[in-house]
Amino acid sequence: MKLAYQTLTLTVLAAALAACTTVGPDYHVPKEAVVKRDAANAPFMGASEQPYKAEPLPADWWRLYQDPVLDKLIAKAFDANADLRVAAANLERAHAVLEEVEEKKRPEVEMSAAPMYGRIAGASIGLPEQLPRTGIYDGDIKVAYQLDMFGRIRRAIEAAEADREAAQAASDLAHVMVAADTTRAYAEACSAGYQLKVAQQSVDLQQQFVKLTAERVQRGRGIAIDNSRAQAQFDQLRANLPPLIARQRTALYKLAVLTGEVPSAFPAEVAKCTTPPRVASSIPVGDGAALLRRRPDVRQAERLLAGATARIGVATAELYPNITLGASFGGVGFMDQFGEANTWKFALGPLISWNLPATSSARVHIAQAKAGTEGALARFDAVVLNALRETESALTVYARELDRNAMLRAARDQSALAARQTGKLYQFGRTDFLAALDADRTLASAESLLAASDAQLAADQVQLFLALGGGWENARAKHEESKGEHGAVAHQAAATHH
Repeated sequence: MKLAYQTLTLTVLAAALAACTTVGPDYHVPKEAVVKRDAANAPFMGASEQPYKAEPLPADWWRLYQDPVLDKLIAKAFDANADLRVAAANLERAHAVLEEVEEKKRPEVEMSAAPMYGRIAGASIGLPEQLPRTGIYDGDIKVAYQLDMFGRIRRAIEAAEADREAAQAASDLAHVMVAADTTRAYAEACSAGYQLKVAQQSVDLQQQFVKLTAERVQRGRGIAIDNSRAQAQFDQLRANLPPLIARQRTALYKLAVLTGEVPSAFPAEVAKCTTPPRVASSIPVGDGAALLRRRPDVRQAERLLAGATARIGVATAELYPNITLGASFGGVGFMDQFGEANTWKFALGPLISWNLPATSSARVHIAQAKAGTEGALARFDAVVLNALRETESALTVYARELDRNAMLRAARDQSALAARQTGKLYQFGRTDFLAALDADRTLASAESLLAASDAQLAADQVQLFLALGGGWENARAKHEESKGEHGAVAHQAAATHH
């Protein structure tokens, strides 16, 4: 008796000590994570050049283009894009999963009622005679509450909340991608329109040259082969038009789908665009620390790491007993005895389940959770490094294309001057046909290269904005306002708090 009393006392004491215990590691960004390094938070190497400034990137970066058509297209894409609808559904699902896990903190109430009509076998209750047919009932109200003594539920909620925040970051990332893809499709359509315009101008000029050459041959100031060479150059320039038309139409189709329309319902005003969008002022890029706070893929990877860490605690809790406090109250008997004192029943007491042989599988689950956390940390590091690489690369590519564009513009201007001078000399018979043809060919090539560089600049700007990771902040705020929420629901990357 004394031994039993001591055992009971120790058990109660252990339970009391464990009441404030949460097994498993508390989450923090590991010291060895890349995001902790000073170099990851330093200013960008490429941001010191002329086209950039160290100011923060605005939330709606596309407004830097000062293009109302683009603003309208992105607003429509945010409202109707199918990928954003998928991201919103995934976020709602993550919310529902979190609510399901949080329900485990609350008492569970179960009610049952089973009225029946029939006959009870007399032998089942020790009577030799046959019992009459009658109404029978059996009803219960059961209440159960699981004591979270070792933090299994707390860690499960922590993991589900991290998953919800990762889903929010994925939704933010979808907004970034849609904003960038819409801007890119708009830039491609306008750039193709611009290149088509330049190519058509070269065709028109060459057509005039063909006509001039034919007139000179008729007057005996040229030979028949001059006509053939001029016509060949004309046909070659015309061959540049169909690919540009196809590229423009493809961009329009893409733009229509991004804004939730069928491909044939592309915006008519964009089909007439011949000026590629471009931010003329210096581009604000911030620094590495701001980038890692802003990019949704970094926050998503960090939240997945937090969730994986919490699941170590969930697995560790399998080593300890589950204790559930339960109570039930109800009645059972014949219908004509309903409510009588001898029909009521109740039960109170803890229900404890602890399967000692399962500790081996629990330790396997712990090992799996720890390996999952190590993998999540590696993925977090990879995402951080990739974010820094993408941004540095985009800064460099855009700056160098600006240099190339300036050189091509100077070459185009010189080629245009040479073509005008050679054309006048050829018209008055002061130079031969091949010199004039070569000058026109050089000008057409220079115009084409410059137009392609202008298009590349527009694409490089969009790629830079995509790498900087902005464009989700105001979109999320509007979504939360429409849902009646207050404040942001996603957890900012722990790298900014530790």
